[in-house]
Amino acid sequence: ALRRPRSKEELEQALRSAATETDRLSQLAEDLLVLARSDRGMLPLRTEPISVRDVAARVAERFAHRAQAVNRTIDVDASPEIDIVADGPRLEQALGNLVDNAFRHGGGAIRLSVAERNGAVELHVVDEGAGFPPEFLARSFERFTRADEARTRGGTGLGLAIAQVIAKAHGGSAHAVNRDGAGADVWLSIPKR
Repeated sequence: ALRRPRSKEELEQALRSAATETDRLSQLAEDLLVLARSDRGMLPLRTEPISVRDVAARVAERFAHRAQAVNRTIDVDASPEIDIVADGPRLEQALGNLVDNAFRHGGGAIRLSVAERNGAVELHVVDEGAGFPPEFLARSFERFTRADEARTRGGTGLGLAIAQVIAKAHGGSAHAVNRDGAGADVWLSIPKR
């Protein structure tokens, strides 16, 4: 921006671009720190009883403007009675990564739902897109992996890996399946304790 004289509009655009890149690099550094801490078994969790519906609602609210901007909807289907002992901000981070992935690579409406199964609480993110490429599905939670078509859309290939790390830190797991011709279902399973 400083190499030659620029108009006010060009300078504003350069500052916006720099701010966007700074945010992206800051998020990347935080993501890598989460993975490094996890590798050392030192991902700190501050657990307390939390409402899973509240977590899902906060994530949906965070993405509401993005959904509106691209003519998509994001809805929450969760009973207010489901509580777990977990780190709320970490759970929101993991669920947010799943929602971000649904926006980047899915299509149609996005639904966040919560179910109790076999002593665990499952937090599902379902979209109406094409789903995962079949050859990619088995390795979708590996670090730095992206489906070939996604390589041109940005991203680092860390979102799902971080969601899985956070689920594992809670003693849980992360899963993904393609729904029959109706998009993807990606979820976290966290023990109820």
